[in-house]
Amino acid sequence: MDIRRLIERAREHPIRRSKDTGRTLAAGQQPTALFITCADSRIVPAAITGAEPGSLFELRTAGNVIPEYRPDECSSEMATIEFAVVGLRVPEIIVCGHSHCGAVSALHGAALDHLPTMRGWLSRHHRLPEAITSIDPALRAEGQQHLLNQLRALETYPFIQDRVRAGELRVHGWFYDIETGDVLTPAAATAFGPL
Repeated sequence: MDIRRLIERAREHPIRRSKDTGRTLAAGQQPTALFITCADSRIVPAAITGAEPGSLFELRTAGNVIPEYRPDECSSEMATIEFAVVGLRVPEIIVCGHSHCGAVSALHGAALDHLPTMRGWLSRHHRLPEAITSIDPALRAEGQQHLLNQLRALETYPFIQDRVRAGELRVHGWFYDIETGDVLTPAAATAFGPL
């Protein structure tokens, strides 16, 4: 789809949406879940879940990286998570990793010399290896391990711990396979909170 088609669809958008939907959305938001995933253009949360507007509060990060909780080092990611969990009181968090991830590839040795900001972001949260090893080109196992690492980072947020302990919040780990369209729940991803 080229930019002309995107512009055309944006102009048609108000015509395709009902006035009732607009009024409901304007009245405020009560999303069902905070959906945290990669900024990768092949990941479309509403398409994967069938969610209607207002259902998902989305956080998309480079490489689906969730920084550990450090209140003295605020970030947009931490602020978004706090707003969803404390401000909007979402009852569910979904962290969705995926196959064929460029950031996961970099975490396993793919060169990032031409992307110094990405290299800095990833190295700030993970130790970057020196050389690429023999791995699955789809990075399925590596991507699932990366997902588990992001779930561990969420465990460092005290307000998430409090709401999980109170039974007010559940955290889910999903893995989206770009090639097949399958959504999997890695066994170890169910270890956090009362799922």
